[in-house]
Amino acid sequence: MASNQALLTDDQISEFETNGVIVLRNAFTPWVEGARKAIEQNKENPSWRERTYRPDDGGAPFFQDYCVWSQFDGYRQLVEASPMAELAARLMRSKTARIFHDHILVKEPGNSVVTPWHQDKPYYLVDAEQSVSFWVPLDAIPRERSIEYVSGSHRWGKLFKPQRFDGTDLYANDNSEAVPDIDKLKDTLTIQGWEMQPGDAVAFNFGTLHGAPANASNNRRRVISLRWVGDDARFVQRSGKTSPAFPDLQFEDGAPFEGKEFPVIYPVA
Repeated sequence: MASNQALLTDDQISEFETNGVIVLRNAFTPWVEGARKAIEQNKENPSWRERTYRPDDGGAPFFQDYCVWSQFDGYRQLVEASPMAELAARLMRSKTARIFHDHILVKEPGNSVVTPWHQDKPYYLVDAEQSVSFWVPLDAIPRERSIEYVSGSHRWGKLFKPQRFDGTDLYANDNSEAVPDIDKLKDTLTIQGWEMQPGDAVAFNFGTLHGAPANASNNRRRVISLRWVGDDARFVQRSGKTSPAFPDLQFEDGAPFEGKEFPVIYPVA
């Protein structure tokens, strides 16, 4: 893989560290068409982790699947052949970039499901300061329908209570602090979001609060989100089944995060 030094400046890396989020333009455009094909193949052949939200109002579905990147060529090429792994390592200031998992998100036209404000970190069985997710849209998304982030929230030192997107608690008897009402606090916070084109990406830390509006348009909103960890990643025992779940995975709390499910992609072996 050729070096991608030119695709990422030192200022961008510093911005990512400070804000917990950064937009990368035209980073993955050559892989968009393959990823689009993979999504259609995936929808025809979903995994056991598939979760589709069907709104009570009868609106269009919100398809989601997880941990399928190695099963469809269009996803696999984005992980293994694109610059993503090296970009992840550089953003994390890590010697390595290990793929944790993928999250496929398809909000069909007229979908009324709002993705609530949340952090990703408390949902996961991995704990890492060196972490980055790439949110890669496969359709043009105007600013008003794009994902949003609370700038700097990864530095608040808080792990908020994780909830499923239907509002129920992920872990039983979880007394941790709930996510604050970000919509009511927007005037006091720095909210970042961007108009996006296919192949652009938003890179963000696992601890950065984010949310996304419904898709009340006539256009699809297809997104692939790919999550990466660096050298400091460790397994962590949560108080319930994580999302995504790995029911057959055996590990010790605090052990180095590794295994065949989570291969190191950068540097190339």
